[in-house]
Amino acid sequence: MKAQDTPITSKTGYRVHMPDDDGYITWSTRENATWQTLMERQLALVEGRVCREYLDGLERLALPRDRVPQLADIDHVLRDATGWETAQVPALIPFDTFFELLAARRFPVATFIRSPEEMDYLKEPDIFHEIFGHCPMLTNPAFAEFTATYGRLGLNATPKERIYLARLYWMTVEFGLVDTAEGRRIYGGGIISSPKETLHALSDTPLHAPFDPMDALRTPYRIDILQPLYYVLDSLETLHELSERDIMGMVHEAMELGLFEPRFPPKPKPTEAASA
Repeated sequence: MKAQDTPITSKTGYRVHMPDDDGYITWSTRENATWQTLMERQLALVEGRVCREYLDGLERLALPRDRVPQLADIDHVLRDATGWETAQVPALIPFDTFFELLAARRFPVATFIRSPEEMDYLKEPDIFHEIFGHCPMLTNPAFAEFTATYGRLGLNATPKERIYLARLYWMTVEFGLVDTAEGRRIYGGGIISSPKETLHALSDTPLHAPFDPMDALRTPYRIDILQPLYYVLDSLETLHELSERDIMGMVHEAMELGLFEPRFPPKPKPTEAASA
């Protein structure tokens, strides 16, 4: 039985695919070709730039190059490695749902893929970003535990506390760097799934700062630009150690101290149409 695609209301107007009764999603020839293009491009770019833990996870997942993977195949590997699974979701989801899923060790994956016209930048995370960018790292116990802890904290946080927690997530899970024996490497999924960010993050252009959770909580960011600042872990074990600390206590302290000055210009306002 083939499931019906379900329209979604979003900034991009993408349509998610719903799985059939067996959990299988049918992707079009065009969508599979888009996946192949993204895979081939990013595999070439991340070589020598991502951490060993990511590469180990990528090898375990054995993602197909010529077609969009099925979530059941991803789940089998993640369950065996760290007890995680994916969760099919309709693009952007409410904070409550996001935290509930992470706390239950289920990583949300929107079942749509960008169009060829938006190959470089997408306002909403698609299946390539979630699977290629994040899922390999979820095979790593330290990263997986931190992500689950983050979900549990967010469940009981106030809206303002969640905004501060979001900054910590952004500076680690999405845009984190780590020092390794081979040199400085990428582990954040927002970098790994973006060709421009992959090249930018390890260049001489942005600032690299030693990771401090309090600093990360107080650092403003924009989602629509190349990041001006990245925090660098000594090792991924830092994330495991952080998951055992009083993160909410840090959140409250950060709220009292306030935010750092942004390292980027304010987002431009849409130009109003001239009157006739």
